[in-house]
Amino acid sequence: MFIEELSLINFKNFEQAEMKFSPDLNCFIGNNGAGKTNLMDAIYYLSFCKSFLNPVDLQNIRHDEEFFVVQGKYQRQGNEEHIYCGLKKGNKKHFKRNKKEYKKLSEHIGLLPLIVITPSDIDLIMGGSEERRRFIDTVISLYNQHYLDSLIKYNRALLQRNNLLKQFASTNSFHAENLEIWDDQLVHYAEVIHRERKIYIEKFLPVFQNYYNLISGGNEIIGLEHQSHLYDGDFAGQLQRSRQRDRILQFTTVGIHKDDIEFRLGDFPIKKLGSQGQKKTFLVALKLAQYNFVKEISGITPILLLDDIFDKLDKHRVEEIVKLVANDHFGQIFITDTNREHLDQIISRVNAEYRIFTIDNGVVVS
Repeated sequence: MFIEELSLINFKNFEQAEMKFSPDLNCFIGNNGAGKTNLMDAIYYLSFCKSFLNPVDLQNIRHDEEFFVVQGKYQRQGNEEHIYCGLKKGNKKHFKRNKKEYKKLSEHIGLLPLIVITPSDIDLIMGGSEERRRFIDTVISLYNQHYLDSLIKYNRALLQRNNLLKQFASTNSFHAENLEIWDDQLVHYAEVIHRERKIYIEKFLPVFQNYYNLISGGNEIIGLEHQSHLYDGDFAGQLQRSRQRDRILQFTTVGIHKDDIEFRLGDFPIKKLGSQGQKKTFLVALKLAQYNFVKEISGITPILLLDDIFDKLDKHRVEEIVKLVANDHFGQIFITDTNREHLDQIISRVNAEYRIFTIDNGVVVS
């Protein structure tokens, strides 16, 4: 699968742009702030119905404009796919496949698999557990609609339970039977989510470790550990035992919404002891393993976006990443960089068609 054409109107710093891509390698080069990452974000938008940079849709409209449009033409399993996304201030977002609008945006997720590696991924290591849960949920949701539905329904029940706890506090009251309605839903959906997360991590770990070893030279030991309250036994019992604490704090303190993954370098959290290069290697290996998993499950070769990934990596690790992505295992690749030397190095190793686009202040120069 690959994207053939991209069309933008009033998206971020682009007034208008139309681009035709190589099915193999595409390079965006330009100074910081020119708009390279915004082009990556537009491609991401067409796969996930949202930005990876800014979750507020209205803020993706070009300054002083009233709307944006992002369109893409794809080749997917021998068929041509036209994807349209448009948003006008004051109106809902419109997302269409071949001119037919989706009833729910979740119906689109998984159609156009894509993996992005970006400097903001450092939040996976340095940020809170929410970032790491999202990393798991995004991939599983691509191929497992039942998981996505369970996750949505769990979060709705969690919101209702938390609202009820706040209501108890404000009215100085408590009705256990009202809380049990939401407890039952949380338990039901949590079992599905926990099971699928556990299976995913078990399959993911050896692939991730292999990629890390290939990039680093195999001299470092790394690992992942899934942490969840559901490993501690009966979830319904935990919810019941935590009621008094939940009433005081006015939110639900146990559940799969508290899951985390500990990233390790040796026996210690990489967050505390890893160098910048080790953390970057860790992130690239995580995302390449994610790519591998999505490809295997979906049967479709995802698009790979590499946004400014070579910074803070030594020459050896850059070369190993280049060798990896030049492999036939990967399909269409997009790379951004300010350093033409990096791009030339990649091109010299890739026996495939490529296109280079120079970006200057929201304008595609070539």
